[in-house]
Amino acid sequence: MFLAKRLPLCFAPRDPSMSAATNEPESFAPFRSLLASRVAVLDGAMGTMIQARGLEEADFRGSRFGDHPCDLKGDNDLLCLTRPDVVGEIHAAYLAAGADIVETNTFNSTSISQADYRASGLVAEINTAAAAIALRAARAAEAASPGRRCLVAGAIGPTSRTLSLSPDVNRPDFRAVTWDELVAAYGEQARALVEGGVDALLVETIFDTLNAKAALFAIEDLFDALGRRVPVMVSVTITDASGRTLSGQTIEAFYASIAHTRPFSVGINCALGGRAMRPYVEELAKIAACPVTCFPNAGLPNAFGEYEESPAAMASVLGEYAANGWVNMVGGCCGSTPAHIAAIAAAVRGKAPRAVPAEAHRLRLSGLEPLIIG
Repeated sequence: MFLAKRLPLCFAPRDPSMSAATNEPESFAPFRSLLASRVAVLDGAMGTMIQARGLEEADFRGSRFGDHPCDLKGDNDLLCLTRPDVVGEIHAAYLAAGADIVETNTFNSTSISQADYRASGLVAEINTAAAAIALRAARAAEAASPGRRCLVAGAIGPTSRTLSLSPDVNRPDFRAVTWDELVAAYGEQARALVEGGVDALLVETIFDTLNAKAALFAIEDLFDALGRRVPVMVSVTITDASGRTLSGQTIEAFYASIAHTRPFSVGINCALGGRAMRPYVEELAKIAACPVTCFPNAGLPNAFGEYEESPAAMASVLGEYAANGWVNMVGGCCGSTPAHIAAIAAAVRGKAPRAVPAEAHRLRLSGLEPLIIG
């Protein structure tokens, strides 16, 4: 059933959102224009910056949730409702550092993840508010620098559940969530983000490909219902030196699993520092028939869970990847700050973006490993 969903290039030419010149919706034009000219810069970590503010329970509750039945500290996405000033200031700091694209503060804004805080009923409101905060910051940055274009990506995290793996070692057949539940949760989030005005959707930090397929399925359902679409960016996590996702796939097998959805971009983020990502970024750059992104952690966490890689060190790695022609968009994940993004932006400035290869028309199959026929 997933394979039967309409793909981005299947929109009829008569669709008013389509460009006759590119056969893509007009919503893709700002991204295409940006990536044609240079290596684009994504923002850095939202959670790292929130933690640095030293917020307390009262900040998360605000005046509205004073009698909420459980602790809310740690529900960073809820700050879009209770401390929008904090979220907006973080977006503004990344834009001032040189980010072209900021991500909404919605990494955990699905009903599944918000259930941990008994806040599932707030999902639509959180996502809509997050989009508005990011868009205000983007418009303010544009007003401060006439001619500049700043874009907003709606961040869609992996949720706290997995379809491929059992959380109970004694019951390998057990799953804590169903496909339909994930599709419904992702669909609710995606609808609120798109209706909130985001320029793109970013399905990120993918550790389970089946979860990602549920997200992409839900997004296609949404586009069908709305009759319009925005670019969909996809980013996977390689969990360790094995070069595989948590659910066991290699980077090439992962790409084969999602390539039929025609993502606007595909990339790697989180888990590893930039230098440890090198072989996987290089491999993805060779095979992906779309732009490639890389936004690594600021190194690996130390014994206290802190990330210590300096802005200069992180920028050196991503600057090298840009010089090698491997990337179209770069940024930072856990541990990165506006200082990291400023250094990264400087390191990739003037470097040509990766040339996207033509799609190879071959039968591409995958399990944990890829099988390419032809």
